[in-house]
Amino acid sequence: MKRPRATSPPSISATTKPPLSPPVTPILKQKLHRTGAPKWFPLKLTHTELTLPLTFPTGQTFRWKQTGVIQYSGTIGPHLVSLRQCPGDDTVSYCVHCSTSPKSAELALLDFLNAEISLAELWSDFSKKDPRFGELAKHLRGARVLRQDPLECLIQFLCSSNNNIARITKMVDFVSCLGSHLGDVEGFEFHQFPSLDRLSKVSEAELRKAGFGYRAKYITGTVNALQSKPGGGNEWLLSLRKLDLQEAVAALCTLPGVGPKVAACIALFSLDQHSAIPVDTHVWKELIRSPQIIYCQTLLVQN
Repeated sequence: MKRPRATSPPSISATTKPPLSPPVTPILKQKLHRTGAPKWFPLKLTHTELTLPLTFPTGQTFRWKQTGVIQYSGTIGPHLVSLRQCPGDDTVSYCVHCSTSPKSAELALLDFLNAEISLAELWSDFSKKDPRFGELAKHLRGARVLRQDPLECLIQFLCSSNNNIARITKMVDFVSCLGSHLGDVEGFEFHQFPSLDRLSKVSEAELRKAGFGYRAKYITGTVNALQSKPGGGNEWLLSLRKLDLQEAVAALCTLPGVGPKVAACIALFSLDQHSAIPVDTHVWKELIRSPQIIYCQTLLVQN
């Protein structure tokens, strides 16, 4: 049974799973195709290259939901897709639930997963240079860094400041439901992430009423700042992929509410800055406690 939709976005302070609402204004004027009964196709990524539980519920993104035993569902642009691994199976399958084009959905999914990067080759190279990493790698096979849309990643990590995963997820769900509704999977409803123009129509007061607290002014301030960028905020964010890490982080830190740690997360998870190392208070304490981790992190950055 589908959950009823609310007439307006719910407060994130609700103790139960909030219903989601349709956007106030349409985001896309394009035909979406819903595929009906799920049809699964092999993704041609082995367990060594992609392990779903080591990739999705790890704090990289807060928009993908666990919709099966080893199954995660989410949206990539206008595409609603699911990924699954059968216990004991070495392959990953995908299903397109809704899309403008199934082929475009597959290509978008592979790009989102950074599929061109071979983890097996990286792990082999790192292990040769550091035997300790070789031991650690046995437990990290298939843990991939995602390549998210920069705007989507930015807004998510503005919500993450001094927050916990459950509350971050509710905030991100609130923002997400402002976008076009794409469908539901196993009781979860999914929306395309709202455009910058749609986000600009949400006031700080509305976000504060929804429970965003001080983060409300950072989100509205950042949206306004992006809209003032030459060529538009989306183009400006994408241009940061062409800069070196320090330049990209410095540029992100000019946005309201973005500090070095949040900037490093955005750079790593959406801007191809794979040498970025997000460091929060928990990571810093562990680095001080275990100096060998500093060596391992330095090894990764140098490569």
